[in-house]
Amino acid sequence: MAQQADITAMRRAVELAARGLGATSPNPVVGCVITDASGHQVGEGFHRRAGGPHAEVHALREAGVLARGGTAYVTLEPCNHTGRTGPCAQALIEAGVGRVVYAVGDPNPQATGGADTLRAAGVEVARGLLEAEAEAVNIAWLTSVRRGRPFVRWKYGATLDGRIAAADGTSRWITSAESRADVHRLRAESDAVVVGSGTARTDDPHLAVRGVEGAVQPLRVVVDTEAGAVKPGARVLDDAAPTLIAIAEDAATPVGGADVVRLPRAGRGLSVPALLDALHTRGVRSVLLEGGPTLAGAFVAAGAVDQVVGYLAPVLLGAGPNALAGGGISTITDALRLDITETVRIGSDLRITATLKGA
Repeated sequence: MAQQADITAMRRAVELAARGLGATSPNPVVGCVITDASGHQVGEGFHRRAGGPHAEVHALREAGVLARGGTAYVTLEPCNHTGRTGPCAQALIEAGVGRVVYAVGDPNPQATGGADTLRAAGVEVARGLLEAEAEAVNIAWLTSVRRGRPFVRWKYGATLDGRIAAADGTSRWITSAESRADVHRLRAESDAVVVGSGTARTDDPHLAVRGVEGAVQPLRVVVDTEAGAVKPGARVLDDAAPTLIAIAEDAATPVGGADVVRLPRAGRGLSVPALLDALHTRGVRSVLLEGGPTLAGAFVAAGAVDQVVGYLAPVLLGAGPNALAGGGISTITDALRLDITETVRIGSDLRITATLKGA
């Protein structure tokens, strides 16, 4: 049974890890807390950006000589390899840390083995404290390693009867200002924001993060199969954030102002696995899918939605497009069943977060 002091320290490490969301890809988010030999906290840190010092290094620098004989609480198994920075397992050993408690084992075959290295040096090691909480904060990176593709969070805003717009196409604004601000937080935590050609034509979205201090702008991605939806002067072509336009292999060259990737067709659109592979190659580990019902349906049909975040407004329309179109579901036995992981009141709306059952 873990002591309350251990739980408190690890929970702080999880909070620290969350500060790196959206800024560390292709690396994970990691938090670290160090206590001295008597159990007092003497150092803390988190991984702030790819290529920079890892969480353990920041915490060890703050702790200094007080780390000797103390305990390090880390949300992810200390790495065991030399990349752009040195191995954290060795740094902990050299600092004289006597005990290491980590929450989640490192699934990356290039970095795993830190626990074994620590034990071989005589360091006491324990795994699994607050594992579920640490998994949740690092789910994007963990998914990318385990599945070889980015983590996909599908976000939509709808009325209580599931409509994302009225029958005449008007949709501004169904959800509250507070919900719209919360979406910018989701963008700030993501490496890429993806929309389809329908959204590009109808809304001319900007897709950059606003109102989040210190946010790293995500890659703006438009799935424009026929290369005709992004017009000259489109808001996604400004310099607020990088932009990638995904088009079919045989499509005409789109307007300038953005990078272009050509992908194979699938049905009436592009191959979702090919799109995710192209993004993964570019270092994208988390995707916020903001497209309309057709693109969402393509991702669902491809089995490429890991989490759903729905903002439900206390509004009824009775007609208009639904949040999801298609998805390859034709009978109730094929329905995707979800586990609700969180419900939160956002302004006048209800934000529901859910994952696929068994995921």
